[in-house]
Amino acid sequence: MNLEQKALRTGALAIVLAVVLRLISTGLPAKLMEVLVKPEAVAAVLFLETGRVVRPRPPAETAPTQPETPEETTVPTQTATQPEQEAPSKAVFSAGDAALVSVNNTCGYSADPKSLLAKPLTWDLTQEGPAVLIVHTHGTESYEKTEEYEESSRYRTTDTNYNVVSVGAHLKKVLEEGGIGVIHDTTMHDHPSYTGSYSHSRESIRKYLQEYPSIRMVLDIHRDSVAGVDGKQKRYTLSTKDGTAAQVMLVVGTDANGLSHPDWEENMALAVKLHAQLEKENPGLCRDISFRPQRFNQDLTDASLLLEMGSAGNTRQEALLAAQLVGQAILSLAYGTDPGAV
Repeated sequence: MNLEQKALRTGALAIVLAVVLRLISTGLPAKLMEVLVKPEAVAAVLFLETGRVVRPRPPAETAPTQPETPEETTVPTQTATQPEQEAPSKAVFSAGDAALVSVNNTCGYSADPKSLLAKPLTWDLTQEGPAVLIVHTHGTESYEKTEEYEESSRYRTTDTNYNVVSVGAHLKKVLEEGGIGVIHDTTMHDHPSYTGSYSHSRESIRKYLQEYPSIRMVLDIHRDSVAGVDGKQKRYTLSTKDGTAAQVMLVVGTDANGLSHPDWEENMALAVKLHAQLEKENPGLCRDISFRPQRFNQDLTDASLLLEMGSAGNTRQEALLAAQLVGQAILSLAYGTDPGAV
């Protein structure tokens, strides 16, 4: 290499270095710095300085970097076809079930159990909102005293833990556990005055019906009072697999005494079905349906019943079991009924 060539290369190198320093002083981008340190750039600088041609070595092959956490493999999710849910079964009565129903008719109207059984119930008591209202026109009514509580008079107490209000509370529990919404009015409409009890309970029922349009059935829970020839209160019982239950009497009112009640037959049809269902599940549980001339506030809905849960001679425990059995029978009718073979 002669002096002229060396001077040219030295001068070119000086120019390149001056440009590099100028760029660095002005803030050379990081990417440009990466270019200058690449093997090709280093070889060019060596050529300018020494005149030697240096061929950069090809980069060594390296295994591809594996991610620390392998990516999850996405598997297409197959949506299983859900079978269509069957409609809840409705209760079906046969022609022979009419023989299970007995009626004590004191109103003079005719009521044929067979034709009333054939009238289907078109309801679903498990729909959203309260479907059943339980009231007590005579809430202070109590039973043969086998527990410690204060009586307001014989077979009566204002203690709701021991009178028929407690029976209504148990019925509410059974229905709610079966999926039916229930409102339980614990007002004792016969206290402090027995006179006007039905007028007082009527006001309560109308208030609830207005506030909760979903209410379909109204049950007025009582206990009967029947004295024998010896003056003692009668005890109506049935032996069941769960113990001794008080017998149940359904009371249906009409317009025979002159008060308006045009749809009494709808209530009677319900009573016949409930009576038949109770007898199918627990033969002998029901006393005769009491078919009466008074309306008992049953004109307010077409599914209103008065239930006598035992008598004053029964124990409260027997009445509680009766409430359990009544609740189970109502649950059997919760989705309505089909005419069946009646």
